[in-house]
Amino acid sequence: MRVAVLSVHTSPLAQPGTGDAGGMNVYVLQTALHLAQRGVEVEIFTRATSSSDEPVVQVAPGVLVRNVVAGPFEGLDKYDLPTQLCAFTAGVLRAEATHEPGYYDIVHSHYWLSGQVGWLARDRWAVPLVHTAHTLAAVKNASLAEGDAPEPALRAVGEQQVVDEADRLIVNTDDEARQLVSLHNADPTRIDVVHPGVDLATFTPGDRDAARRALGLPDEPTVAFVGRIQPLKAPDVLLRAAAKLPGVRIVIAGGPSGSGLAAPDGLLRLADDLGISDRVTFLPPQSRDNLVKVYRAADLVAVPSYSESFGLVAVEAQACGTPVAAAAVGGLPVAVRDGVSGALVPDHDPDHWAAVLGDLLGQDRARRDEMGAAAVRHAATFSWDHTVDSLLEAYRRAIADYAHTHERAATRDPLAAPRRAGLRWSRRRGVRA
Repeated sequence: MRVAVLSVHTSPLAQPGTGDAGGMNVYVLQTALHLAQRGVEVEIFTRATSSSDEPVVQVAPGVLVRNVVAGPFEGLDKYDLPTQLCAFTAGVLRAEATHEPGYYDIVHSHYWLSGQVGWLARDRWAVPLVHTAHTLAAVKNASLAEGDAPEPALRAVGEQQVVDEADRLIVNTDDEARQLVSLHNADPTRIDVVHPGVDLATFTPGDRDAARRALGLPDEPTVAFVGRIQPLKAPDVLLRAAAKLPGVRIVIAGGPSGSGLAAPDGLLRLADDLGISDRVTFLPPQSRDNLVKVYRAADLVAVPSYSESFGLVAVEAQACGTPVAAAAVGGLPVAVRDGVSGALVPDHDPDHWAAVLGDLLGQDRARRDEMGAAAVRHAATFSWDHTVDSLLEAYRRAIADYAHTHERAATRDPLAAPRRAGLRWSRRRGVRA
């Protein structure tokens, strides 16, 4: 099997926690690597963001990243990317045109921008389109942080088009599947629930004291936040809660992103206004190895987001033996077992967050160790191998259903199938359509 993966707005090679890079980047890269280990060839198409980007990068045997030139390399906001979808699509189609007909078996698009490109590629190549939304505009707009900008109507329209056109839809949780049905009238028989995974060989428990020394952190109760610095992720909620918890250190690891770019020093000013600057440590986005140290160094990891389709940070932290306090939104109730591997907070009230964090930090060592061990066991159920098992089942189902649909179309009207499938018949005879 050969899969064309589309990730227009962010590269799987980008450092998570910077710009628009986050859990989706990790998902795209890790699923590609694990698919390749099963003998599946994966080519990932993403937009080049630097003139120094090589056109093609071999990440591992069986995994290529193609950096497609579409628009200016730098300074192009994600919300301006729809203007470059034509150029990006042309780059994708030209890359495929250098191969023999039928080179790709399936297209897997990530995020709605990629879905727009995948829709055209599917019709041109006569292969099924599998789409993963990762987030939905309607869901984000229904739970905005105060003062945060809503997602534009253009995105909501584009998402509906992709939902209508995709042959199969991949979601992270049952809750996300219900949202697709209720908000976009998706056909539930075309939806597959595939939980994301975690690298269980990298994210493992370790020595908390050694991790703190490596990061230069004092030996005191510590709560960590890992992710992009933007209102959606709600790091301000954590700081406001910390102001009510004397003696607790907060570690913020990440960089400004999205609407957070409008005030990149906003958290610094908030910490100063709250009078807690001396016990807040700001770290830049971390490499995987250093991220493990952040998780191990913390007594708790907080995920106070207003919206999360899943929450990879929560699972990574638990894999390191660190309990998680998370907002009870989106996929986080799946990622965290309330009262077992951490705690779920029903809202974003700093008083409630302070109470939950204080309760977890105030538990005796035996109870905290028990919760840490439970966190490791819970995280172990989210391996990338399990994710890829489910993805492959979805791919096979998509290919079989697509073939069956077009065989029936050909039976009814011999000319309908090739018209619908990008003139596949003529291409099989060596004619470029």
